[in-house]
Amino acid sequence: MTAQLVTGARFPSVEPKAGHYESFYLKACHPSAPLGVWIRYTIHKAPGGRPHGSLWFVLFDATADEPLASKVTLDPDETGNGPDHYVHIGDSRFEPGRVVGRAPSEQLDAAWDLTFESSEPPFHHLPRAWMYRAPIPKTKLLSPHPAALFSGTVTAGDRSVELDGWPGMVGHNWGAQHAERWIWMHGTGFEGRYGSTWFDAAIGRIKVGPLTTPWIGNAVLCLNGRRHRLGGPERARSTDVSERPDGCDFTLPGKDLSVRGTVGSERRNFVGWIYADPDGPEHNTVNCSIADMTLTVVRPGAEDLTLAVSGGATYELGMRERDHGMKIQPFPDG
Repeated sequence: MTAQLVTGARFPSVEPKAGHYESFYLKACHPSAPLGVWIRYTIHKAPGGRPHGSLWFVLFDATADEPLASKVTLDPDETGNGPDHYVHIGDSRFEPGRVVGRAPSEQLDAAWDLTFESSEPPFHHLPRAWMYRAPIPKTKLLSPHPAALFSGTVTAGDRSVELDGWPGMVGHNWGAQHAERWIWMHGTGFEGRYGSTWFDAAIGRIKVGPLTTPWIGNAVLCLNGRRHRLGGPERARSTDVSERPDGCDFTLPGKDLSVRGTVGSERRNFVGWIYADPDGPEHNTVNCSIADMTLTVVRPGAEDLTLAVSGGATYELGMRERDHGMKIQPFPDG
């Protein structure tokens, strides 16, 4: 069982005049059915304001008409952290090895009590340590547990779901501003393979003054226990992304191999949110955590390798446009 903090909350040390957002989140999927859960503990601090926390919940089920979602926001006095946990928002806690909480909204009464196990060390998406101290990129992220197994119970209204060794991950991001446009993807439970093979990718376009960068990928493919870093600023020209609200095709080059992939799902399996920057501007963000993913691993001197998972991957797209046709949940942010 994971027993110690492997990352730490940044929001307690943010200067009062600065803006900040921060999230600890998890996703877990049934090993063989298109059924999954996504839970997010978020801290939001406007410039000059106090940090306050929100709890986000989604139960994805491809046999249902749409995901079941809820979000609640609590007062600043109910938000904090401690030496034995990453963050607490009211009585909801995100700690090493356990995530427990409740998000009762007018739309849905959601609750969860989960434990998780992970032997994987963290994955730092930014390839150099100084990038976590630099002002750009304004979003920092890492996966404290890029591959984990979850057990416990989630309830969504009258429905209760038992998790028993569901594969998934735990993530952590923070910053002063979201990327101008971003994609997050995660895949595990690939057919014929177990926890030693997984994929974790964050791809972004960053606004620098009046300009926006090309897609920059920061990703890893763990293949049979060996990690292969993909993307990076130096490979931006050979990184190729063709994104849509319901999926994308991509190529991420690496030093010793490259990955071509496709990920996505039916539109009805997505949930849409408003994500606000600390200083006010908003993105529409769509997420499906029961997506299908196929990866083609291109290795010099070896045959191409195909990895596939049905209903066990995550695809998330953050964007400025609002004409994407996806339903946005009726919860404000900020």
